Amino acid sequence: MKLSNKKSSYIVLDQGTSGTKAFLFSKNGHVLFSKKVKHSLYKPAPHNVECDPSIILNACISLLHSMVEFADDNQLSIISAGLTVQRSTFMFWEKDSGKIRTPAISWQDSRAKKEADEKQDLADFIWGKTGTPLSAHFGGPKYVHFTRQDSSLKSDTENGKVLFGPISAFISHQLTGNPFLDESIACRSLFVNLETSDWDDALLDIFDMPRNGLPELRPTIAKYGHIKIRACSFPLKTVIGDQQAALIGQTGLNPGALAMNFGTSGSVQFNGGSKPGGTTGLISSVLASDDSFRHYLFEGTINACNSLFYHLEDVLNISHKDMKWDQRCENQNTDGIYIPGFAGLASPYWVSGITDFMYNLDENNQNEIVRAGMESIGFLTADIYEIISKKVDTAPKMIPASGGGARPVLLQFLADLLHISMGHTAMKDRTAYGVYKILSEKAFDQEMVECDQIFTPQMNEENRKTKLDQWHSALKQA
Repeated sequence: MKLSNKKSSYIVLDQGTSGTKAFLFSKNGHVLFSKKVKHSLYKPAPHNVECDPSIILNACISLLHSMVEFADDNQLSIISAGLTVQRSTFMFWEKDSGKIRTPAISWQDSRAKKEADEKQDLADFIWGKTGTPLSAHFGGPKYVHFTRQDSSLKSDTENGKVLFGPISAFISHQLTGNPFLDESIACRSLFVNLETSDWDDALLDIFDMPRNGLPELRPTIAKYGHIKIRACSFPLKTVIGDQQAALIGQTGLNPGALAMNFGTSGSVQFNGGSKPGGTTGLISSVLASDDSFRHYLFEGTINACNSLFYHLEDVLNISHKDMKWDQRCENQNTDGIYIPGFAGLASPYWVSGITDFMYNLDENNQNEIVRAGMESIGFLTADIYEIISKKVDTAPKMIPASGGGARPVLLQFLADLLHISMGHTAMKDRTAYGVYKILSEKAFDQEMVECDQIFTPQMNEENRKTKLDQWHSALKQA
């Protein structure tokens, strides 16, 4: 038998809010090849944000073809693939045919606010079971909203013809033929009992969600099936939420690890180990799991991070090429406050369906408004960290931060507010790297996070307190 001399490689698909990226990693974690396809979000009405699932699926397939072609041309053997996906973006599709029945309703979308408000008397019960707050941004209210609008969706879901789930399940279903859903993203449905990691009958009853209208639950690391591209076939071995992958990419699966990620949305993440106990104001979910272990994530989410600056381009009539928000903020100060209501406030407030609120800002000074917008990310991060810090045994000397929004001006502001040094992780695409670590079985390695810049606190305590007091005062007014 002739032995292959091809070098091993891994494919990672990173499906995000504004685009999909693919990476081919070497066995040692070097990116051999990468490619990106952008796609658009649509806003058909206020608080409505959606995208076309077929465009995203086609992007995934096209990128997989590019990875396989590169591997063939360079004598590389593809060992396995992993998929990391935006969370809380839900849709309906037909189980057998794969036909798409609705747009993919973004995590930024809050059109189901009425349906969420109707069940507020059950909010504490739902949060206690799921680790996730009752909000229009998550699956349950979205399911109720769409089945009220379309009776055929409801009947087809009840008889198992149509599936309802996050876009991650749709993508993996179409790539492998298996209607599976990983535990980390399933937590955003409001149907999963965090203690048992299974669909919960009481939760399903609250939203009138039929069990046979849901994909089958799987650990994040499992046999999802095989992907066949050209003459190549390889197993899909992990599907995981993007923020979970970002934490693993920065700190591995080490209990007590803390990191931040700033992309289209932002996230403060803490590895809570093997116990799923809740934390007021934050989301608890599965961080990663297989048949032998399950770690839990305590997370604070910021809806408006990079998406805030896209929003301000429209509000302030600034072209995308001229926004350059970090440069606008660098030499600009403000005593004003900007509260980004357009996407709703996530952790720890969980308010949706509100408008932007400006306090003590010069509406004719674009740079001041952009600066106040940037500072809102810092303020929300500080509010989240205040809660997480009660779970941390020893305060970290430095917190690593990754993502396209982790720019010097924001990291310096965070260092000042938190009074902790912030480190910019040297490697880009930490989310994809987290998936590589899972595929290569290196997720538990005690790897030091490489930071190319460290930002130390510069603001004095009096100014820090004044800024935070102004923020909380404006929040109450809003």
